Amino acid sequence: MKLEKLGVIGGGAWGTAIAQVLATDGSDVLLWARETEVVEAINATHSNPLFLPVIPLSDKIAATTDLVGLAACDVLVVVVPAQFLGSILRKLPAFAGPLVLCAKGIEAGTGRLMSEVAAEVAPGAPIAVLSGPTFAHEVAAGHPTAITLACAEKAIGLALAERFRRPGFRPYLSQDVVGAEIGGAVKNVLAIACGVVEGAGLGQNARAALISRGFAEMTRFGLARGARSETLAGLSGLGDLVLTCSSTSSRNFSLGKDLGQGLSAAELLADRRTVAEGAFTAPVLAEAAREVGVDMPIVDAVCALLAGTVKVDEVVKALLSRPLKQEDR
Repeated sequence: MKLEKLGVIGGGAWGTAIAQVLATDGSDVLLWARETEVVEAINATHSNPLFLPVIPLSDKIAATTDLVGLAACDVLVVVVPAQFLGSILRKLPAFAGPLVLCAKGIEAGTGRLMSEVAAEVAPGAPIAVLSGPTFAHEVAAGHPTAITLACAEKAIGLALAERFRRPGFRPYLSQDVVGAEIGGAVKNVLAIACGVVEGAGLGQNARAALISRGFAEMTRFGLARGARSETLAGLSGLGDLVLTCSSTSSRNFSLGKDLGQGLSAAELLADRRTVAEGAFTAPVLAEAAREVGVDMPIVDAVCALLAGTVKVDEVVKALLSRPLKQEDR
């Protein structure tokens, strides 16, 4: 399979970081961004001060606002917010090469995973998912990173892993696309919950308990949707969960921390230029869980906080007063 020409759709922090990684072996990378100022900065100064400041970018990265030019690439890494993935791909000319999806979320209104959205919009393109514990600024700086690359077609997955592998950037292969996607989507919501714990000053015990019980929710939902438990316990599930539930470098954790300090979700979301995917995923995930009969009390609590219908102390009291149950359920 020919995978020479590399394209990245999305000029935010993660899209820029992926482009930087791919360019480290001398490969030319064409990056599409919606913002004219991002494109101009990358082409003129090899930097993205808007979304990834401080990091000098490779001169092998060229940026454009024209999606048509991406059709000449052999593989496209799609790094746009989950709720915009379908609309962006519909604007792309017919593309038959692999689409590597990096968005972590569930489509509002349909409950579809990103791979399902992409399969409808680009039925001739092989679909892969790149997901795992990754902060963009660390990846762009060349810090060691391990990540899941999931593709149902094993040969294509292997070819992509070999093409993307770089010193310090190691893809681990999987054929469980559903598991990789569910881990990434659910952990964003749980990261908001852990941020709330931090902001409200509830302590490290509470955070550890929330991560553990949140992982149980992720596993229940993932298995109900056909994911493998090994995938959920791997980089794209538990690994990403631990990272984003422990640092203010996570947009979702930061949003939760502000909520825990009593700030309004409506004001916080309106004021953010970068997207906290978990805020949009939470109500969709809660509905999807109900449809498959899975209990996700932490996700429900995050939904209530985001909707502004309850206060933090009320949520904590409600969670702690739930009926006792066995830990493995």
